[in-house]
Amino acid sequence: MKIRADIAELIRQGHTNASIALRLGCAPTTVGRARQALRYPPADQLGRLYAEALPTGRVLGDRPTRVQTSPAQAAANRKALLAALSEAA
Repeated sequence: MKIRADIAELIRQGHTNASIALRLGCAPTTVGRARQALRYPPADQLGRLYAEALPTGRVLGDRPTRVQTSPAQAAANRKALLAALSEAA
């Protein structure tokens, strides 16, 4: 089996199949087959955090969600927007 060099490098660094697939735009099964061909064990989430050059502290499934603004912040945003629109006119 021919293994992509970029996939092999990230596997050696300890990234999970899902994180490699997300970074490189390929299927997780492709990464899984490459991992099996290289005879590397499955990477866990903690191993991925250790492998990151600058740890983000995020694990798989940790998708950022939109934080609701408070009524005071929404009012301040509206005020700033109206001020910017009135200056542009």
